[in-house]
Amino acid sequence: MTNTPSTAEVRVPRLIGLMAVDARESAAEHGVLLAAPDRPDFHLVVLDHVVRQYPLPGMWIPRDAVVTVWFELGPGEGEGGAGVREPRRPGPPDGGLRRELDEPGPEVGVGW
Repeated sequence: MTNTPSTAEVRVPRLIGLMAVDARESAAEHGVLLAAPDRPDFHLVVLDHVVRQYPLPGMWIPRDAVVTVWFELGPGEGEGGAGVREPRRPGPPDGGLRRELDEPGPEVGVGW
């Protein structure tokens, strides 16, 4: 549903999952502007998909307010990131070494 041009506030459209070109079109139809801080060339982006937006869909905002969108990483982007941070399941099995052993001291001979 497109908002009428006479309303002072508009409902934020759901842009998540849309390609960039469709997100720009939907935003224009609903009377909001788009910004993409992770894409300086946003006006040229076509096929990347929106993965996050703020404000959230369904919220009321002033007409011509800015909705910020973020895109999935394209090929060759995001290399060398911080890595996976969530714990991996399942953990190691019970048993075995419970702690790291101390370094051997001078009393330990090399050629037994």
